[in-house]
Amino acid sequence: MDDTIGFPDPGLDLSDGFKPHTSHWGVFSARNGKAGLEVRPYGGDPDPNGIIDNFPGALRHQARIAQPAIRKGWLERGPGPDDRRGRDEFVSVSWEKALDLLGDELARIRDTRGPGAVFGGSYGWSSAGRLHHAQSQVHRFLNIAMGGYVRSVNSYSSGASSVLLPQIMAGYEDITKRNVTWEQIAEETEIVLAFGGMALKNSMVAGGSISKHVERGAMQAARKRGCEFILMSPLREDLPVEAGAEWMTCIPGTDTALMLGMVHTLVSEGLHDQAFLDRYTEGWPVFLRYLTGESDGQPKHAEWAAAICCVDADAIRVLARRLAGKRALITVSHSLQRAEHGEQPVWMGMVLAAALGQIGLPGGGYAYSLGAIGYYGRRVNDVPGPTLGQGRNGVRDFIPVARIADMLLSPGNTYRYNGETRTYPDIRLVYWAGGNPFHHHQDINRLRKAFAKLDTLVVHELAWTATARHADIVLPSTMTLEREDIGYSSNDPLMVAMHRIAEPFGLARDDYEIFADLADRLGAREPFTEGRSSRQWLEHLYEPTRASLAKRGLEAPSFEEFWKRGSLVVPQQPDDGGRLRSFREDPVAHPLPTPSGRIEIYSAKIAGHGDADCPGHPVWLEKTDMPKPGAPCFLVANQPVTRLHSQLDFGGHSLGAKHRGREVARMNPRDADARGIKNGDIIRLFNERGACLAAVHVTDDIAPGVVQLPTGAWYDPMDPEDDAPLCVHGNPNVLTRDIGTSSFAQGCTGQLTTVELEKFTGNLPPIRAFDPV
Repeated sequence: MDDTIGFPDPGLDLSDGFKPHTSHWGVFSARNGKAGLEVRPYGGDPDPNGIIDNFPGALRHQARIAQPAIRKGWLERGPGPDDRRGRDEFVSVSWEKALDLLGDELARIRDTRGPGAVFGGSYGWSSAGRLHHAQSQVHRFLNIAMGGYVRSVNSYSSGASSVLLPQIMAGYEDITKRNVTWEQIAEETEIVLAFGGMALKNSMVAGGSISKHVERGAMQAARKRGCEFILMSPLREDLPVEAGAEWMTCIPGTDTALMLGMVHTLVSEGLHDQAFLDRYTEGWPVFLRYLTGESDGQPKHAEWAAAICCVDADAIRVLARRLAGKRALITVSHSLQRAEHGEQPVWMGMVLAAALGQIGLPGGGYAYSLGAIGYYGRRVNDVPGPTLGQGRNGVRDFIPVARIADMLLSPGNTYRYNGETRTYPDIRLVYWAGGNPFHHHQDINRLRKAFAKLDTLVVHELAWTATARHADIVLPSTMTLEREDIGYSSNDPLMVAMHRIAEPFGLARDDYEIFADLADRLGAREPFTEGRSSRQWLEHLYEPTRASLAKRGLEAPSFEEFWKRGSLVVPQQPDDGGRLRSFREDPVAHPLPTPSGRIEIYSAKIAGHGDADCPGHPVWLEKTDMPKPGAPCFLVANQPVTRLHSQLDFGGHSLGAKHRGREVARMNPRDADARGIKNGDIIRLFNERGACLAAVHVTDDIAPGVVQLPTGAWYDPMDPEDDAPLCVHGNPNVLTRDIGTSSFAQGCTGQLTTVELEKFTGNLPPIRAFDPV
């Protein structure tokens, strides 16, 4: 990838009144005129993401929030626990009244309970812009105006792996962002074994701006060169057709057993790289005693694995042999660790790669979650990008992000996390901006009960999501197209001047303006704003990039010039394999940041925690949520194709993929025939936690015994007065389990659960998720 600067960027066409903008799913330009909003993708993108087509229909949709609103019960009775959240009416009020009421409530909590009674609930993903990044804004406000807040750590996507990997291998970003790149795969890799796949719908999205989607082309180039791709997943589409992948399936959640059977084959046939294990790893002899059965009486041979994962024992042995002696790359997707005991396949995938001796080689080894997000597997920028300071948090308490319902339902209870016994704080106010827990979180009926325990729930939102409908105070925020910002990602070389394309909807305001006025009511306007307007903040945030370019003798345009041109290409670091490559080249001079300085196949530290559900090396642990009478099918609740999470579900691209207004589930013909279900039917999916409706697509691209329903369809209860209402729109999180991956990482387990399904024959209830309140 070229590391030079070029102006203007040739791929950004700003003719005919189009202005530059960007998003988590791609750079684009847009204009808003008599014909409505028009968008066109960045011309330099070889594989643009169609999600940008959600913008035109969403910009002025009826689901947008036009003015501040207060829940009627909160307005009449004041703060306090209330099970009317999600059932009550809203009263529209002026900005002045809304901010006065909220300012008073924030002051009450701060002065009587302290900042430790506030949870800052933003989960991000609101904008690729670095100033109007809702998570940064809300955290900055709470730190400066409230003295801090109880925070969350980790993510719903990688809750188990982000705790585990730094303790057994290297920093999370060392493995995901500074390791094996798509360039290396295209040029060096001989065989890829992808557990859970590398679906393009995931890598088409980044946690920031993304200008070029290169994954499809890299896999196509690798295949043309002779690289083999093997997909281990219940979903054929978890690798693109360009990879020409061999599709294999195992019982969902049993990948760890399969990997154990493969490593046992490598060892028993002398195909493992003992020299690599001796020089670069810690604890192999301990793990070997488990692998051979010396420690527990059960060898983990291919026949043992076959009985668990339903892959033929001979096929397991053949697969292991195919990897040996080649430039082999093992990938493990986020999906595998978003399940019970999710730490185990992540750890075992690393052990498989170590046994093959490929870690640290170009295009080989272990690339956890490659393909899970757009900025993994790419080079790192070589200049600093715009970053909004968030101040100092005076509250030390935190929770793993997926444990919010536990915290609200059980304040004062203890739980285990990363070797510690911690206590859930007593939260009275939740401030949410830039996220939708009714998409992210599991067991929605339980989450509704948890939110009922609060004194006050505050939400900034651009549309009437289920989270907004469960709030007490709803403040309408602008869509990214309605404000100025700078789009940037540390792994994409194109910085974008995000021009305002349209005026704000109704009375919507930028989060920064809302927080500035709230800070004023709490006596903290000056420290929050530092005397800057939004445009002045953009100039301030741009300066470190300009100064770094100038220091290196590169062309460093002023902010005004950057804004006029619309984009700036920044230099990137060389594709040198990062920390793992340096470690392989000299493990003494460049040790890993683990207790031993080596790859920890056995971790004495983790073993010392004494947690039976995550011992000191990877093991096979039986699952508690397996198919059973009443719930005989696996449900895979994965990411959608036509939107980012639940964002702009009312946009045209997302709506166009629904059937009869409902999200589409996919299932195998064998399972459909057994239930009298045909393509296009409406089905009811249900288990002990809840039920939802969905349309169905019958396809051979889904393994038998599995039904797949993507997340992100807005929660739409048929009767909100019920405690466990039927979701008529197709939100799978009415079905998923709200438990941690283990007492070690407490990650999200929302990817996999069990359900029953049947053809729905009643009168179809209307979809009201996008109706205005």
